[in-house]
Amino acid sequence: MRQAARLALGTASALGLARFAYGLLLPAMRDDLHWSLAEAGAMNTANGLGYLLGAAATAVVARRRGTAATFRWGMVLVALALAATAVTDDYLVLLAVRAAAGAAGAAVFIAGGVIASRIAARAASGAPITVYFAGAGLGIAAGGAAIPPVADHWRLAWAGLGLAAAVAALVSWTAANTGPEEHAAAAGRARLRPLWGIALAYLLFAAGYITYITFLSAYLADQRAPLGQVVLTWTALGLAVVAAPVLWSGPTARWPGTRALTALLAVLAGGAALALAVPAPAVILASAIVYGATFMGVPAAVTTLIKAHTPPAGWTATLSAFTILFAAGQTAGPWLAGLLADRTSTDAALAWTAILCGAAAMIAAFAGRPRRDAAPRPGAIRTNA
Repeated sequence: MRQAARLALGTASALGLARFAYGLLLPAMRDDLHWSLAEAGAMNTANGLGYLLGAAATAVVARRRGTAATFRWGMVLVALALAATAVTDDYLVLLAVRAAAGAAGAAVFIAGGVIASRIAARAASGAPITVYFAGAGLGIAAGGAAIPPVADHWRLAWAGLGLAAAVAALVSWTAANTGPEEHAAAAGRARLRPLWGIALAYLLFAAGYITYITFLSAYLADQRAPLGQVVLTWTALGLAVVAAPVLWSGPTARWPGTRALTALLAVLAGGAALALAVPAPAVILASAIVYGATFMGVPAAVTTLIKAHTPPAGWTATLSAFTILFAAGQTAGPWLAGLLADRTSTDAALAWTAILCGAAAMIAAFAGRPRRDAAPRPGAIRTNA
């Protein structure tokens, strides 16, 4: 479990710092650089596009360089990209740097997920997978506590994020120990046919979940939330992510079929809708806690389903394929939600999350139903009555 905990610094860096911390800096960058909400959303779209390209390349890189090296050098590139964001205010250059951070983050996310899956297989437990994905909460909580007081000085904040990512790379370096399964896990093919319903739900989730955390600070700014509320909301959100394994490790490992995934998506949709229903500080805080306690459980549940329904030789390729779908969704999501919010309000971004995650929950529930018109096929997702 110690190895999984240090490996979790990968998601803390690639997701918590490189992707989600941008939401904390969006209001200051938007005001200082005179962006529209669509332009601000496009920054996360660029990050998502880089993530898409990185996901497409990761399986090839892992085959040639190994899963451990892919993880380690991806961590280094994430740190460099975050530091580079501090040195320019040119919009196109910032888009390129955000894309680079996304590409490196995808390599870290996929390679770390494969390593965590191997740790879980050796331990005969799903806990290492949920611990790995919960690492994103460390990055969110750290950013939530440290960034808001200095958010107006966004260049300094980005430099600090780069330094934090560099420290994470050093601490996690030896945790990326792959063991004797390295060659086999990097050489297989993607297995998508038995998981098509899960793939579609994952695509909708990706397009929906990212808008909540991208525009949360902008939403709080529109609500004229004081600094203390912003710090408390983001820190609570991150700590809820860290606590998620306690809530979801058991259901993810034991509940049959897609039941855990369906529950996660449904709760996530409800959590996003909660802040819209009653925009009071206590309710927004509750919304952030519910959101944090569930959203990183979705990739963990999907990874568990991939692990259960594909042979070990296909884990890297299948997880890469799912990450490509995930990246496509989160590439389009922030930009489209930003366009909608420009014409309405930041409420629309939270509504976007609630609607898309609700639709994903229904698709996941349907994908988990056993077929009555055909005999079960090898690799098919089955549920127990």
